[in-house]
Amino acid sequence: MMREGEEEEEMMMMVATKPAWLEGLMAETFFASCGVHESRRKSEKNVFCLLCCLSVCPHCLPSHRSHPLLQVRRYVYHDVVRLSDLEKLIDCSYVQPYTINGAKVIFINQRPQSRAKVSSNVCFTCDRILQEPFHFCSLSCKVDYLVYQGDDLSSILYRIDESDFTFSRLEGLRMDGHDQLGEISTMEDDTEDMMLISDQSEQGNNSNKKEKKKKKKKESNYLPEMVLSLGSRRKGAPHRAPFS
Repeated sequence: MMREGEEEEEMMMMVATKPAWLEGLMAETFFASCGVHESRRKSEKNVFCLLCCLSVCPHCLPSHRSHPLLQVRRYVYHDVVRLSDLEKLIDCSYVQPYTINGAKVIFINQRPQSRAKVSSNVCFTCDRILQEPFHFCSLSCKVDYLVYQGDDLSSILYRIDESDFTFSRLEGLRMDGHDQLGEISTMEDDTEDMMLISDQSEQGNNSNKKEKKKKKKKESNYLPEMVLSLGSRRKGAPHRAPFS
């Protein structure tokens, strides 16, 4: 017969248990060469099968065509998922999103930091500096914090609607392992408040026009980079609201 303390510990473990797809998503290695198709070109693993709980490459997709599939993308050399996709699986509130080319994304795991930083608002798990009113810098930071607190993960998890993750919804997936977020050239400062993203196509299309304009008159400063905000501030969001 179990003692009262053992029963409470077992109950907490059951409450904090991560579903297989979530555990797999946070533990998987993406954008590595697929072991099955390593001899073929364009075999980077950039799709996560929510049914099999593993990462697959474009050559593997025919075997998973009927499974729910989540596209993983690359941002500043780290794995991200579009917020519009991830929020259909789990409550992403208070996780700081980053905007790239009009698409909001969330980091899957926390990133290494070069040195300790001081700020009034930092990630509850890894102390990375965040914008208000966010409390976490990545999905794993939020999940790990809730597990540590002994909170019920089922309260933030949603039932998977397979129609939201069909093969046909893998937008912009290319066989070279990259997608619509494109190749990103970044300059990242210590506070990570701003990100310079090179807009090479726009620069190339307008280079000739700009040369002609410069000869006629001096134009107002035009930067070949687009300065994009690294987080969307939510109007009316509570300041450091406690978790229930």
